[in-house]
Amino acid sequence: MVFYILLALIFGLFTPYTARRFAKFMPATFAGALFEIFRPTKKVSLYRRNKLYKKLVWRSIVEAFAFAIITYLAYIHFGVHGFGFIAMYIWLLLLMAEIDFRIFLLPDILTVPLLLLGFLASSLNMGFVAFNESAIGAFIGYFLPVLVSLLIVWRNKDAFGGGDIKLLSALGAWLGVEGLLYVIVLASVLGIVYSLIRKKSVLAFGPMIALSGIVVAFWLF
Repeated sequence: MVFYILLALIFGLFTPYTARRFAKFMPATFAGALFEIFRPTKKVSLYRRNKLYKKLVWRSIVEAFAFAIITYLAYIHFGVHGFGFIAMYIWLLLLMAEIDFRIFLLPDILTVPLLLLGFLASSLNMGFVAFNESAIGAFIGYFLPVLVSLLIVWRNKDAFGGGDIKLLSALGAWLGVEGLLYVIVLASVLGIVYSLIRKKSVLAFGPMIALSGIVVAFWLF
């Protein structure tokens, strides 16, 4: 458990920085992502740099502990069997929530691996559902959002993007059809509540989907 907690701390610590770099570029490959993430940034004024670093450091600390706490709760809840896959499931969803919140985009280099990890975990009996249900869930998750979008984007037809559809497909691979339906309902409710509170007609739906994916996994399995 200590190993996963340390990894969660590290992953969470670098999540705000990674999301910030993703806001400046959209890598097409893992090699491109690694290059851009670790490439030196442009020089800025000392005052602006110190202000940015302080904000980034505090956000990184908060998210590192959030990652660690959620990982600890997941370990207690799901147990050791297949927990490596489950931990990656949680960390990738939290990372994508952060990125989509900043730039309204979900990169394929994160959604596609999450989908493949769902298939692999189910085929090895280390995920949440059997492989056949995983395949059906992925299929449903890709095509059902067309119907869900009628509830979500009635005021803006462009608010529901292709990244959201791919994320739902990945969640279908992890949670199966039943879990996917719960995710869609919960994410829709969260999206409507958030838009009413913030009085925004356009919002990043990815964070709602990602957080719902974590909540449903805890509740259903």
